[in-house]
Amino acid sequence: MARNRIVSSAHLVSDKAAELSEYEYGLIVAWHAFQRWVSRCMAAAGYGDLGSLDVLVLHSVNHRDRHKRLADICFTLNVEDTHTVNYALKKLLKAGLVESEKRGKEAFYAATESGREACRVYREVRESCLVDAFEALGGLDPEEIADTARTLRALSGLYDQAARSATSL
Repeated sequence: MARNRIVSSAHLVSDKAAELSEYEYGLIVAWHAFQRWVSRCMAAAGYGDLGSLDVLVLHSVNHRDRHKRLADICFTLNVEDTHTVNYALKKLLKAGLVESEKRGKEAFYAATESGREACRVYREVRESCLVDAFEALGGLDPEEIADTARTLRALSGLYDQAARSATSL
């Protein structure tokens, strides 16, 4: 018995991998929900003028309190369009959340004290709005979440490889 699949584009459903269309729709919905969450969480932390990429770049720059180059940030976030990350960095510089330092021809970025504080408050909002909500549902199985994260990273590699293949067609 065939079941109805929840997909965004029925014309892409394949007999060989119908579940892939279902997965892709899940990614679309999850990605947009995540983007909305990130920007609204940061707005609740007091920075309502930042988009989701701006926030993700700030967290990446603040990660482990090390200076990072544009290339490092793009690589970590798997962003191919460096100009979008560069624009986010300019917004964060203007907001006083990051600072840059020239070393030779390259700029290195670090979170300012204000940027670290914004990340700290973001974490507090995240704890109260998201983590507490998961706990109210009975908590999360840490191993199940870790398995899902590993699967997502592996699947992202398959999509990256498919993108490279499509480029050579």
